[in-house]
Amino acid sequence: MNLSFQEEKRVSGGDDAAPAPWLSIIGIGEDGAPGLGEAARRALAAATLVFGGKRHLDLAGDLIVGEKREWPRPFADGITALLAARGRQVAALASGDPFLHGVGSTLARSLTPSEWLAFPAPSAPALAAARLGWPLGETAIISLHGQEITRLRPALHPGRRLLVLTSDGDSPAAIARLLCADGFGPTRLALFGALGGPRESRMDGRAFDFQSVSADPLNLLALEVRAEPGARLPRLTPGLPDDWFQHDKQITKAPIRALTLAALAPRRGELLWDIGAGSGSVSIEWCLRDPSLQAIALERRPDRATNIRANAERFGVPGLRLVEAAAPAGLEGLAPPDAVFVGGGADAGILAQCRAALVPGGRLVVNAVTLETEALLLAEYASQGGSLIRLDVAQAAPVGPLTGWRPAMPITQWRWEKPW
Repeated sequence: MNLSFQEEKRVSGGDDAAPAPWLSIIGIGEDGAPGLGEAARRALAAATLVFGGKRHLDLAGDLIVGEKREWPRPFADGITALLAARGRQVAALASGDPFLHGVGSTLARSLTPSEWLAFPAPSAPALAAARLGWPLGETAIISLHGQEITRLRPALHPGRRLLVLTSDGDSPAAIARLLCADGFGPTRLALFGALGGPRESRMDGRAFDFQSVSADPLNLLALEVRAEPGARLPRLTPGLPDDWFQHDKQITKAPIRALTLAALAPRRGELLWDIGAGSGSVSIEWCLRDPSLQAIALERRPDRATNIRANAERFGVPGLRLVEAAAPAGLEGLAPPDAVFVGGGADAGILAQCRAALVPGGRLVVNAVTLETEALLLAEYASQGGSLIRLDVAQAAPVGPLTGWRPAMPITQWRWEKPW
């Protein structure tokens, strides 16, 4: 039995059958209408209202018979307009796979699955991987649309393959310059333009060769990471060297920082409050554990806030937000944290405020250097429970012509977890 497009959208099930989907989310490639499958063509032809960027609407051409509606700015207004058309037959056009850094996932958050059908096309990363012969499942895909290119830094592990979606034609040269400045000039690059269409282009070389390249605005940059000797390589473990950070000597030292991160126990998608952030080393290392992690660094001193900004850019952690204020006033209105670190300036009132703000299962970690703060933590431990440990670290250092141990100030660390 041959069904029309409208009939195919609803499975017979009597009066209790789910309503027919009213929205079609259609991926379109640079090959335009000829590249669309038959089902996507029929969905587009059935739509009385079609949303898309100007390029997408032009690519679909005569397949659109309904009203064309370009996405406005701000984009959120377009989502509101689309949702207001619920009940009509509507189509939304997107580049390639709408659920790979596309409008599909944005729309799906506001709809039930029964309201829409999706017709994905090959994504630009899928096409690039096919051209390069790279296994897509073993290749990282990074979107820098509307993002600082420094976000790329944590991904620069030698031997790693990256497919980078850029913002514009100037981005590939800017990325190449960043790579060269950081000691990754030998990185092999493949620059693709207008993948999958009649204007498709490709340029291969090293980062050294791409620092002044002019690219198609619609481009993808493939990287096979290579480093020069002595390049500052990212690490998967916490406890980065202190001299990698810009600081005024008030920094949680690398061994203590590693143990502090272990106590904070970051999990995907979580938010950290870093109170009295100093150089921002703890919140930066928190963000480096996973791209989904976010942190709010609270620091009242302008000179240290300047260091935090410089360090966040150096390590490529856009998920770090800086609040130039002191606790407790600076904590007002912040999103509830999954973890809190207090590295300085702790008092009973601030700790009580942190405990109240934490989500269930959240962790509070406080490091004490002074006897006064240690006494506070002893009292908190006695009244609230948790765990209390003492951290003593010493480093080998010259003693005249010989070598001896030079101890750092001991740290008392209290960890408390909020009950569910």
